Amino acid sequence: MELKVRVRPAAGAAEGALVLFHGRGADEHDLFPLLDALDPARRLVGATPRGPLSLPPGGAHWYALGGIGTPEQGTFWTAYGAAAEWLDGFLAEQGVGHERLVVGGFSQGGVMSYALSLSAGRPRPAALVALSSFIPTVEGLELDLSPPLPPVAIGHGTLDNVIGVEWGRRARAVLEEAGAEVLYRETPMFHQIDPAFIQAVADWLQTALDPGAEA
Repeated sequence: MELKVRVRPAAGAAEGALVLFHGRGADEHDLFPLLDALDPARRLVGATPRGPLSLPPGGAHWYALGGIGTPEQGTFWTAYGAAAEWLDGFLAEQGVGHERLVVGGFSQGGVMSYALSLSAGRPRPAALVALSSFIPTVEGLELDLSPPLPPVAIGHGTLDNVIGVEWGRRARAVLEEAGAEVLYRETPMFHQIDPAFIQAVADWLQTALDPGAEA
């Protein structure tokens, strides 16, 4: 299953890759502007893939709803397989290793980011960004939370009535307990992305990509 993808080239030779997965019912154009917001110098080649599933009420999806925290198993594995195959191929094509990958997403896209970054047997990225999302529980999905984990940025709205803020707090607790460094922010907003947090993540990514460099 081939994914439709929108790519933003790096300004010069790519120093890594930034891949963002959209939320339920959106498409590859939805988070595309965040590539420049998170990486204004265009150090990284950016990409925003489109979910492979077309489900009600429209738009593209990464899985059918099976309850918050528990994506529907069949559709999840279909999209996960397609996303993993595309991601590995994209990085190989760009000549970028997973250790120079920043992967992130909003809502369903954050769920896919968690799964692709933390699944047992998957290579670890340089950093992970999850916006208004949750760490999924799916039959057959085994997470590897052994150290060292990549640094993680989590943003969530305290008024989120789609995926409650307790899911962001739960992800933070799980990851910090496992030893991950977590940049965490709650904002008094609904199921949305906080532009101020995006700016904070852009600054944070410089250190996440180059941990030995001076801030």
